[in-house]
Amino acid sequence: MKKTALKWLTAAPVAVALAFSLAACGGSAGSTASSADALAGADQQHTSKYTTESVTPLDKIDTSKLGLITPGTIKVGTLSDAPPNIFIDKNGNFTGYDNELLRAMADKLGLKIEFASTKFQALLSQVKNKQFDVGSSSISTTDARRQTVAFTNGYDFGYMALVTKDDAKAQTFAALKPGMRVGVVSGSVQEDYVKNTLGMDPVSFPDYNTVFASLKSGQVDAWVAPSQQATGQVKAGDGTKIAEKKLNTQNFTAYAVAQDNPALLAALNSALDAVIADGTWTKLTSQWYTDRKTAAEQTPEGWKPGSKAVKIPAS
Repeated sequence: MKKTALKWLTAAPVAVALAFSLAACGGSAGSTASSADALAGADQQHTSKYTTESVTPLDKIDTSKLGLITPGTIKVGTLSDAPPNIFIDKNGNFTGYDNELLRAMADKLGLKIEFASTKFQALLSQVKNKQFDVGSSSISTTDARRQTVAFTNGYDFGYMALVTKDDAKAQTFAALKPGMRVGVVSGSVQEDYVKNTLGMDPVSFPDYNTVFASLKSGQVDAWVAPSQQATGQVKAGDGTKIAEKKLNTQNFTAYAVAQDNPALLAALNSALDAVIADGTWTKLTSQWYTDRKTAAEQTPEGWKPGSKAVKIPAS
């Protein structure tokens, strides 16, 4: 798996073993999987395997039977430090692409939404144990994570980014070698990738702010990050840069739901299709991802959001 995945990663920039643990995060809550599990999307998993053919019409959804912790309100576990996807703004409000999309979905269902901050490493287990109805954290949907929670249809694809100092020796994934100090967020797919595909011993940190600060201070030589979070952290003139990106369309990003709550899963899938069909998904994608203005950039070959049946309106 290690040799195969590395060879594939180098040869095909349109398919990579990314994923967010969280946030793009994409981290797993509570399961450190083998590379064969956590990185299954690198060369064998396809979005069509898990994407539903269609969804239940919104007017057929009974919101009184969704098994919510508080009837009428979706309680969401999310992060506070991973812009542009999931973060708290200067006014103390939870926002970001993932959370604003989920707000729009809740509106379609006529439900309130309540966000609470948590750590990525705990998020999936908290959803499983019904501390939250939904997990929102740019979560990459690996097979290993599906053993803990269920996932909605995808609303985003992802990138994996290599973040370095401007003068770093290694400025490509291929240049990372054993002995280099590569930072990752603990429990993330990036951690698994560095360990089991690159065959290196990563330096693990509890959150994005800490790993990025450690890169800037020289405690680590590079940071392997979800690209969205890297984009949110790196600023012009701070001495760091996104040295390389790899596109991932195999392990799409989705919201996490308890496995024993298919009614809520179906309702969220219906709401996701609704916000795609009415143009909200396109509007939010353009707003939060300023580098994805065109349809081709928002839906790279081999990937689309929502069910197989939903159509993205022409711009």
